Amino acid sequence: MKICRIQEFPRNKLGETSVLIDFLKNKSNDGTDKFNTILDLSIPFGITSHIYQELLQGTSSERDFNILKEYLDTFTFYYPKDNKQSFAEAAHIYFECRRKGITISSSVDCLVSQIAREHNLKFPF
Repeated sequence: MKICRIQEFPRNKLGETSVLIDFLKNKSNDGTDKFNTILDLSIPFGITSHIYQELLQGTSSERDFNILKEYLDTFTFYYPKDNKQSFAEAAHIYFECRRKGITISSSVDCLVSQIAREHNLKFPF
């Protein structure tokens, strides 16, 4: 069974904010099930600084903030490979989606997607 699962996860992963929030709240759904498999199989994954910020700003106390920060600081971080070009490509993703009638709620999502592309990461999990 694990061999099949390894084949489902052929490359490094980039965490998604909503999945990580559900995971931290001990919720069970498809996203958290996949994340648990990633953890169980020690499949490399990471987050971007934007995801880091989104997760930290959702805490409700100084104590929770510090605990979560300490935990997240153990993750691998992925950054744009070329600030100017990465942002231009992210803007192009937004443009292409808008042109096709797809509404993107946040341009940050486009930047996270671009970072995943640049690092050949599977996103979302």
